[in-house]
Amino acid sequence: MAINFEQLKERSLEIRKRYHELELMHHGSEWTVEEDALAFLTDAGLVGRHVMSQQGRWTKENTEEELKHKIGESIWWLTILAERMNINIEEVTEAFLNKTEKLF
Repeated sequence: MAINFEQLKERSLEIRKRYHELELMHHGSEWTVEEDALAFLTDAGLVGRHVMSQQGRWTKENTEEELKHKIGESIWWLTILAERMNINIEEVTEAFLNKTEKLF
């Protein structure tokens, strides 16, 4: 199933809303943008570990499903961070691709 940016944003925001509800219940406040960024960085680090494992360079085995999950979760976090900071993820991705393609 293919997903477009609009669907990605809508579904991501709905999931984040549910996590905010849990944060309120457990901690009395929603995570800040900074806390979301730290959570993203943690997951991005785990992507690195799972890649190392997949490539036989880390001792943990059978991480293929965890790797796929963390890659998806990292895209989700970037979508959430962009939305929370009023950055249009479609525009910045397009700008990055255009700029980078011109380098080659």
